[in-house]
Amino acid sequence: MTDKVLVELIVPDIEERYTLFLPISKRIGDIINLIMKSITDLTNGAYIGSPSVALYSADTGEKYPANALLYSTTIRNGTALILL
Repeated sequence: MTDKVLVELIVPDIEERYTLFLPISKRIGDIINLIMKSITDLTNGAYIGSPSVALYSADTGEKYPANALLYSTTIRNGTALILL
């Protein structure tokens, strides 16, 4: 799968971790919206994101810009991300 990357997603608000594939050709903001919708569905509404939610590198604390395409960031297979 060269059009997706496998990452670990940490969601501190609900104390959960997920392993998921992210499409490399999407913008970070679109990916965040997809992730928030998926987590809301998985938790039966227990998680509700906000417009200020962002993706951060778990290793460096770097905040990924919402308008950046995933493939232009440092996100690669095995990257740990935090959704805050």
